[in-house]
Amino acid sequence: MVSSRVRSLHRRPSHRKGSLARGTVGLRPTAARGGPHPPARTPADHALLDLVALSRALFGAPDEAEILRLAMDHITGAGPYCAEAGYLQVGGDLVPSPRNGQTHASAVGRRVRELAGQDGDVAFPGRRWGWALGLRGPAGLHGYLVVTSRSRPTEAERSLLALLVRHTAAALSAAFALRRQCEDARELHRLRAERATLQQQLISVVAELAYERAVHAVMADVAASGGGEDAVTRALHTLTGLPALVEDRFGRLRSWSGPGCPVPYPEPDPVHRDELLHAVARQTGPVRVKDRLITLIRPHGEILGVLALVDARDEADEHTVLMLEHAAASLAPKLTHVRDLAEVELRLHRELTDDLLAGTDETSAYARSEAVGHDLRRTHYIVVVQWSNRTADDLFARTVSRAASAVGMRSLVTRRSDYVVLIADGRPHTRALYEALARETGTRSGTIGVSAPCVSVNDIPRRYEEAQRALEVRRHCRDRYGTSFFDELGLYRILGPGSDYRELETFVQEWLGQLIDYDSRHHATLVETLSRYFDCGGNYDETADSLAIHRSTLRYRLQRIRDISGNDLVNVEDRLNLQVATRVWRIVLGGPG
Repeated sequence: MVSSRVRSLHRRPSHRKGSLARGTVGLRPTAARGGPHPPARTPADHALLDLVALSRALFGAPDEAEILRLAMDHITGAGPYCAEAGYLQVGGDLVPSPRNGQTHASAVGRRVRELAGQDGDVAFPGRRWGWALGLRGPAGLHGYLVVTSRSRPTEAERSLLALLVRHTAAALSAAFALRRQCEDARELHRLRAERATLQQQLISVVAELAYERAVHAVMADVAASGGGEDAVTRALHTLTGLPALVEDRFGRLRSWSGPGCPVPYPEPDPVHRDELLHAVARQTGPVRVKDRLITLIRPHGEILGVLALVDARDEADEHTVLMLEHAAASLAPKLTHVRDLAEVELRLHRELTDDLLAGTDETSAYARSEAVGHDLRRTHYIVVVQWSNRTADDLFARTVSRAASAVGMRSLVTRRSDYVVLIADGRPHTRALYEALARETGTRSGTIGVSAPCVSVNDIPRRYEEAQRALEVRRHCRDRYGTSFFDELGLYRILGPGSDYRELETFVQEWLGQLIDYDSRHHATLVETLSRYFDCGGNYDETADSLAIHRSTLRYRLQRIRDISGNDLVNVEDRLNLQVATRVWRIVLGGPG
């Protein structure tokens, strides 16, 4: 039966489905025409030749699925078999071939998985014999062929089937190995490409680090050489080619290197400046604001200033940003040191100022003033500053000190709960300090009181009270904002609370002092004449009668009073102050009459 089955495979190779003779599989060599006939081949020889052709086809298949398909299509060449199902091992699971039949598919799949890589019988209705054959290779199980037969195969047919299974398994091993080799090649190519990318990134990182170290070295050299803001901006301009500048936190220019510096530099708007600083502080790293690349100098969170590059053409790249950050970092210790010195100086000034206002000995005061670099032997004025929208804290004290320096006032500064106090070298300008503070604070709602001059350290406590008086008088006036000088208050100097005998004397001396001196030198009575004139309501006849002099003599004396005192009796303010002064002179100070 086996012989007749094998013989039939060779008699009709081109008409039977699944024959090994289809395509390139069934090609057989033929004898040369006219030559001697080859020996007759047995059916076993034909079966082996078909198996060799199938083996070549299996090893030439493009993938594992095609190998399994060829084996299933040509299983009949090995005997009375039918390929019921095929499975490939994929990712640890047995995946059925698309050529599998749907009937009993689930039962066959369960049975194959139960075998766990071993060969075993498989039951099929109507089939006397069924077997699951493992397709194994050096790497393990590649899959299964499930084969059935209506009759039990002979030993020769089983041998042919086993040989077909081995060839199929070998082809699958080769295909698996080739696929792994291709995958390994692709992975190797990927790893090489990744290594090349990493090497390039490493080269870039090394270059960046070298560049960063170079920039850091330049800035460190600037800092080590003691260079301040000018040195840093010069270095930054040299490295970037862009104009570099430093502003203080209030927007005033401290240093500029490069072309295009505006002259005069724009006056900052305090409200806009605060908004800008808060907006930049919320960002990380330098921030572009119009044509400038800005970074804050703020060690420990406190904003000490602004470092910027003028980049109108938007040329700045990551290297420019790096240099700007390094420059800001190198400048931060310098500004911190300057700030710390300023705070120490302010504290020493404040302690000295507090002692001077309270009263201290001259020797100690002069020595301490020289230590802080202030000449206390000059004539000074006490200045009291109060601003409605500013608390009298250290920040406002520094603002007042900075404004005073800007208008040329050398001063010692301290603060009280409601106002800031300056002991100023020289008489302040009527409006200069007020205008400077209005620009600094962004509002004109401020009041300044200035004392009479201090000619010695012992005068300072009293002059301090005068400055407070001038401030209070101004605050209660209709025009409450501005500057008031105590020696210009006139009558208001003695109407306020706390007036004492010395103030009365000073007031009288200011308005009548020249007349009193004239009367003393010439044994005249000009002050008495003026007092009677006011008592008589300015009536010439009554005044002349009370003094027992002629009307023309009274007129002469009044003219002398105008000439000597420099005051005009027609002026309402002068007339009022002179009248009060004559009353104080006569009643309080015990003058004649």
